[in-house]
Amino acid sequence: MRSNVNRSLDSKTTSFHEIPVVDLAPLLDGSDRQAVAEEIGHICEHVGFLYIKNHGVPRELIAQAYRLTAELFALPYPEKEKLSIVHQGEIFRGYIPMYTESPDPMNTRDHKECYDLGKHYDEVSRFFGPNPIPETIQGFREVFDLYHEHMMRLARELISAIAISLDLPADYFEKLQRKPITIHRLNYYPPQHGPISMKELGTGAHTDYGFLTILHQDDVGGLQVQNQEGDWISAPPIEDTFVVNIGDLVQTLTNDRYPATYHRVINTSGKSRYSIPFFIDMDYDAVVEPVPTCVSPSNPAKYQPYTCGAYKYGKFLETYTHLQKG
Repeated sequence: MRSNVNRSLDSKTTSFHEIPVVDLAPLLDGSDRQAVAEEIGHICEHVGFLYIKNHGVPRELIAQAYRLTAELFALPYPEKEKLSIVHQGEIFRGYIPMYTESPDPMNTRDHKECYDLGKHYDEVSRFFGPNPIPETIQGFREVFDLYHEHMMRLARELISAIAISLDLPADYFEKLQRKPITIHRLNYYPPQHGPISMKELGTGAHTDYGFLTILHQDDVGGLQVQNQEGDWISAPPIEDTFVVNIGDLVQTLTNDRYPATYHRVINTSGKSRYSIPFFIDMDYDAVVEPVPTCVSPSNPAKYQPYTCGAYKYGKFLETYTHLQKG
């Protein structure tokens, strides 16, 4: 099947040593937070992606999430369309049909379906509000509310480690993430058949817009990461791990010390692929600018301050087709 892939889209199959695996146990139990933080910082500086093990998220909860994800995307299209992100206003949650969102719209249209959720809020504002829920799928709300809670706890531990790695107080970013924008995404990638080119991929090449992404992928594979030499390498599934990567906000905060890494998805497995990424950003009005430990007279700030919400909304305007109409 590889013969159907344009050679410019080929990737090297890598061992896990090329995208490092970090044992989070000493971070989570407090036995050696400094050592884990330094390891994560080194990886953020040189790789931008890592696997994490001993993360504390129950295996059974992850299995339930995948079961419900498959049920969701198996619903008839009219039922999914009722929950479309188009109908949800500026909370930007719900079902995203194929070809209606692409992070690389100038080069690629995305061969995937998505469903976005976040923490439930009764009051509606940009990026915040109630989640549209498929009421015919039993337990959907409860499972993903619990999954979101686990992701928030894990994200805060990882963000604390990043702060420590930058010689900042462990709670440095908390004041900027009291009510952070979060997106809990469910992805469905149908297999691609026939000749595959840059014009249509599972997900086009991009960096993530926010602070941190925590991704669980099934056993199908297809994630590719671009290293600092410009080569695309495979990020194969590793049992009982999540894949973590930093986003654009961290690149700004660290004044390019920790660069966001380009990645994409190409599903040539012949099977359906599912993945469940969790994106955490900062508060809507949080000011994003290089932190003091990443700025010096010999290394002045490369970025003007901007707000998280304005940056993210600008990216949405570029990537969602329904926001470009009218």
